[in-house]
Amino acid sequence: MALQLYNTLTRKKESFKPINPGKIDLYVCGITVYDYCHIGHARVLVAFDAITRYLRSQNWDVNYVRNITDIDDKILRRADENKEIYTDLTARMIDAMHEDERSLGVLPPTLEPRATGHMDDILDMVQTLVDNHYAYRADNGDVYYRVKRFPNYGKLSNKNPDELLAGARIEVTGVKEDPRDFALWKAADESEAGWPSPWGYGRPGWHIECSAMSTCLLGDTFDIHGGGPDLPFPHHENEIAQSEAATGKHYVNYWMHAGAVRVDNEKMSKSLNNFFTIREVLKKYHPEVVRYFLLSSHYRSPINYSEDNLVEARQGLERFYFALQNFADVKATAQSQLEGSEYYQRFVAAMDDDFNTREAFSVMYDLVRELNTTAREDQSKAHIMAGELKALGEILGVLQENPEEFLQGSAKDNNGLSATDIGALIAEREAAKLKKNYSRADEVREELKEHGIVLEDSPEGTRWRRM
Repeated sequence: MALQLYNTLTRKKESFKPINPGKIDLYVCGITVYDYCHIGHARVLVAFDAITRYLRSQNWDVNYVRNITDIDDKILRRADENKEIYTDLTARMIDAMHEDERSLGVLPPTLEPRATGHMDDILDMVQTLVDNHYAYRADNGDVYYRVKRFPNYGKLSNKNPDELLAGARIEVTGVKEDPRDFALWKAADESEAGWPSPWGYGRPGWHIECSAMSTCLLGDTFDIHGGGPDLPFPHHENEIAQSEAATGKHYVNYWMHAGAVRVDNEKMSKSLNNFFTIREVLKKYHPEVVRYFLLSSHYRSPINYSEDNLVEARQGLERFYFALQNFADVKATAQSQLEGSEYYQRFVAAMDDDFNTREAFSVMYDLVRELNTTAREDQSKAHIMAGELKALGEILGVLQENPEEFLQGSAKDNNGLSATDIGALIAEREAAKLKKNYSRADEVREELKEHGIVLEDSPEGTRWRRM
């Protein structure tokens, strides 16, 4: 089956046809770096990382561009609150973002442009829009885009102009020609962060940044544009209007948007006290558990962040690691050797169907069931299957840990018992058994069980894992 993508623009799945054979140009709207990344950001980061990993595993040459917004009113307000220079704030938050990405196994994009590094491109695009009468300088010094001049405005979000006009909020009374018009350039006092421009000192509006960076790096028309669930309107709608008016060409062929993250079935919000940063979540859960949780639903589906769902994700991931316990030294099967595998073919079919990671994991569970059965009968064949399982996990960025270490976890997962504490208790139990003090051996087993530690005895010795 050819690769199928759900296109937000057409609201249906379509067969993917690249502009250049074998190559994919992908632009994803990144993060405004004024605070630590939250679990909603993680959804987008992990989803497009898995998509990119898969495409590259299928020999696509993926040019993945994900921007950073490092100048914005939110950034300036936060820097002012912190009494620090805004560039110090953004540098710190960018470092933190990269740290969070590495923890979640998110690979760096091909290019990571920053808005402040493309100011000339932004100014050039605004000037083109002004010259072509798609934009105007208002009396307050701001430059606005004329929405009424762009006939297809609303096509991505499926909103009609009358609906937008009726619901528009006039941010600057008596300044805009039309309440739907949006800022391309914002006038600023010279004591504030800003740049000189033909329309006066100021800084760019949010939407123009991505239009300028994406067309500068990928051309006037490119394959795929992605982002989070809140971006189709107004951000991506405005990107289309700006870019197509400036270039006179179709902007993007396929639009992809990740689903929203809810917390205990409510919208995530600081006011509801249900707002979680990635680093807060990782203090409690293993990074692969969080990654697996985020990929266990289709990328377009809403996902509910809750304690129960994270526990369920950990248990699901443990099923893979249990199966791999006796195959820690087995390497992931090389791509060239996977082609004949039934499970690999089913995995590819799932991922080719709009990157259905939920179904891809289902295929991996089927492989685990057969691996567990085969391991009791044919170790040679079981080794091959374990290599296949690791290869499929590698494509999705999971099963990268040593099985024993993953299943044992860390002290924070074991109610305060360190691996050293657990090892000492196991040793005490073994000594008690040698002295035929079976009651003490049973007491140790129960003591560990109370701490969520399960013992598994075998001829090779005693293993332990979390419950």
